[in-house]
Amino acid sequence: MQIPKTWLVEAILATLFCCLPFGIVGIVYAAKVSAYFESGNEAAARIASAQAKKWTLIAIGVGVLWWVLYFLFFASMFAGLAGSMH
Repeated sequence: MQIPKTWLVEAILATLFCCLPFGIVGIVYAAKVSAYFESGNEAAARIASAQAKKWTLIAIGVGVLWWVLYFLFFASMFAGLAGSMH
């Protein structure tokens, strides 16, 4: 049996660049994958991998949503300022 994907690198990157709280949860689950697998608990390793994937993708999604809203807020603010100058 092959070890499930840990998602550790992705979780760390999501934590650094997207959303800290959800990324940390992803890191915690990602760190458990190898330990479970090496102890012979393949089912728990698969569950931890699935949880790491879920929380990493949530962190990425929240981060992307945050940056889109941030950009839209400032774009609308600058558009309003440009409109009031005329």
